[in-house]
Amino acid sequence: MPDEEPPSSTPDLEDDDEEFEEIEFVPVRAKLSVAIGGFAALLAAALILGTLTTGPDVRMPYAVVLSGIQLLGLFAWTMALNPPASAATAAVVGVAGLAGCYLAATADEAGLKPLLYVTVAGFVGAMAGQAIRARDRQRISDSWRTTLLIVIGVVAYAIPITLSRQSLGSQAILVCCTGAGLAVLVARLTDAVFPQPRIAAQVPRGGVGIVLGAMVGTFATAWLGSQLVLPFTPAKGAVIGLISAVAALLIDLAVNFGEAGRRLAGEAPTFWLARHMTGPLGGFALTFVAAYALVHFYLA
Repeated sequence: MPDEEPPSSTPDLEDDDEEFEEIEFVPVRAKLSVAIGGFAALLAAALILGTLTTGPDVRMPYAVVLSGIQLLGLFAWTMALNPPASAATAAVVGVAGLAGCYLAATADEAGLKPLLYVTVAGFVGAMAGQAIRARDRQRISDSWRTTLLIVIGVVAYAIPITLSRQSLGSQAILVCCTGAGLAVLVARLTDAVFPQPRIAAQVPRGGVGIVLGAMVGTFATAWLGSQLVLPFTPAKGAVIGLISAVAALLIDLAVNFGEAGRRLAGEAPTFWLARHMTGPLGGFALTFVAAYALVHFYLA
């Protein structure tokens, strides 16, 4: 009986090779990291300057500036999250954001209640717009969370107006925006020079930048706490700065992971301008929510 020839290839090994695909390694673009960090720093400076220069008779100019930032955020988040009926959703949320800024500047009492009403109305209106067409209704059960995030993010940019009308609000915005802006700036500049150790092969971010950004933001706000009047102290400034820095960095990093997920899923990437603005804009939106909570539950 002639010897059987060994098979030229083993099917099991071929199947194993097909299961393990090569992991894409995304390089860090130094100039892009510097540009995103610079955008975060400019945004922080504009927010701080607007908060410190606003007053009882000059609230509307600051509201107009914040409305422009709201529109930038709305554009970026709508492109990135891609909710159903994007045009209708963006229109409804844009009106809700403008109404939030107007009510925050003109309300008799400086509180969060008008912004909560606007948020609920904007969310309900956006969901109603998404329920008009059948193909959009099919996605509502999966997309209502992203729609709610867009509404909250846009309306959150009216919180600085409300805080500027309260006794500790302007100083809290100064500390929070300083911590968040420095954290993102330092993290992005560090990534441009030394993006190590990599968070993930598909995510062009380094761990050193994240840690260094949080440390610099906390140190700067601790110094600010020593310069401001009571109840601010170096310790309270450091706590507020750390929370703001971590909030901004987490949102900025989450955007990078979201884009990596889109690439792995084979989806089309977000428009480049919206993709690069989403992190800083979302980070400051969360910072404002944290600032309001800190003023009323930590500093008060």
